[in-house]
Amino acid sequence: MTTYHSPTDPSQALKQVQNWLEQYGGTEVDVAELLCDRWAREPGRKALNYENGFGYHEGLSYRDLEERSRRFAAALRQMGVGQGDRVAILLPKRPALLIAAIALWRLGAVYVPLFTAFGPDAVRVRIEDARARIVITDAANDPKLAGIGGIHVIRVESDSDEEELGPDQGFHASIAAHDPLTENVRISGEDLMILLYTSGTTGQPKGVPIRVKALAAFEAYMRFALDVRDDDVFWNMADPGWAYGLYYGIVGPLLLGKTLLFYRAPFQAEKALDVMRRYGVTNFAAAPTAYRVMRSAGLPRPEGLQLRVASSAGEPLNPELFRWAKEFLDVPLFDHWGQTELGMAIVNHHADGLRREVKPGSMGQTMPGFRAAVLDEQGREVSPGVEGELALVLADSPLCIFSEYYQAPDRTLERIDEQGQYYRTGDTASYDEDGYYFFSGRGDDIILSAGYRIGPFEVESALVSHPDVAEAAVVGKPDELRGELVKAYVVLKDGKSGNDDLADELSSYVKTKLAAHAYPREIVFMEALPKTPSGKVQRFLLRAES
Repeated sequence: MTTYHSPTDPSQALKQVQNWLEQYGGTEVDVAELLCDRWAREPGRKALNYENGFGYHEGLSYRDLEERSRRFAAALRQMGVGQGDRVAILLPKRPALLIAAIALWRLGAVYVPLFTAFGPDAVRVRIEDARARIVITDAANDPKLAGIGGIHVIRVESDSDEEELGPDQGFHASIAAHDPLTENVRISGEDLMILLYTSGTTGQPKGVPIRVKALAAFEAYMRFALDVRDDDVFWNMADPGWAYGLYYGIVGPLLLGKTLLFYRAPFQAEKALDVMRRYGVTNFAAAPTAYRVMRSAGLPRPEGLQLRVASSAGEPLNPELFRWAKEFLDVPLFDHWGQTELGMAIVNHHADGLRREVKPGSMGQTMPGFRAAVLDEQGREVSPGVEGELALVLADSPLCIFSEYYQAPDRTLERIDEQGQYYRTGDTASYDEDGYYFFSGRGDDIILSAGYRIGPFEVESALVSHPDVAEAAVVGKPDELRGELVKAYVVLKDGKSGNDDLADELSSYVKTKLAAHAYPREIVFMEALPKTPSGKVQRFLLRAES
């Protein structure tokens, strides 16, 4: 087991990356030991603080987590679960989710996360594609499993009692009925530990196999980008049904022996700030949506926060949010970029030895263990300042966790070329002479108007800097003269109402602030933007309306 020392420069960080790759990429890796058991040998080390919106609180020590997950692993093994078997978990943030995940990894089984906001069809597609024959869920989500054949359901009893639900096995009852599993299954760094599906907003969802050696990439991000320290109280608000919440809200913190914080309630700005105060959160990560809600709530500057670090991931961070966070939270808000397939790869580093001045609007530099490039339409690397498709150079990116889409070689070729030279992200970006990367948009989001290439992110950033605007999304609308024109969908702050005068004002505002060719020629005011369950704006729905 290697000891971590904060790097003083990028070369030292690369040496640490190599150490992690060797540690987590071996032939006999004990995942449960790494994520739980070694920390359970320290009396009193806490694994989880959990509370829901109804006032129920529960704590879980690493020793508790080890004991309960060993018992549940014994129950699963009795049901025939072994190395490589897929088991789906359809649960919100709650202790049972954590116990079940560790139990699966004790057996060398593969965890298939299912987001609780999914409807029955989305749940069914993922279970069937993964060939999961066991699903762990609760009463609220159980109806989504109706009609799915060939599965055994384990239902989690309520938080506050052990009333068994339904005809199948109860989760807590299973734990009580079995003696602890005595030995963990050791597996290879090349073996799967997670099979996570992308959201599938354009076509069927794609399974992303996450191998054990991906732990190296997860630890690198926790250490280098988020700078999670031994004395930090860390809170990643993202839902563990999605990549950022799973990789860096569960696996990454457990790898560092941190105390996870699960707050299970609809997001409200005041409640989130209260949780930060009560638990003394020093290191906070969330999607830009959370920060935008805080900004639009119009709250006074909070007192009593102990924040040292604030990070954003999932969508581009508008410069206006960066400026707001520095004033409201009293810490700079750092933007980070990644994908389900990759984890996080381009970041503004918090770690002292890697930290550089933040350029508002930039998603940062490549993290040690990655090398990025921007490609033109012929697949050639371009110079600084030229926009193109963002890619990773695979030979120089040992932390790239993507190898293939599950059972989809044709879709894999959309990402990795036949020569295996690049991982193509599908995102459009540019970089400057200092190695800072700037996001423009998804490849299909770029607007081509009168010969100009317009990235929606820049227009959206200009719109949200207006004092009346809470959120904005920009798409291209077909136009006979220009090819496309810029159309904006705008959500106003509370107490503001949209009308033709304000629409004209916003168009002029963007024209003056950004560029004469990039201002929105049509503006639609909305109560809310359409979003995925993880909070990303669904521009394809807006394009369909245009």
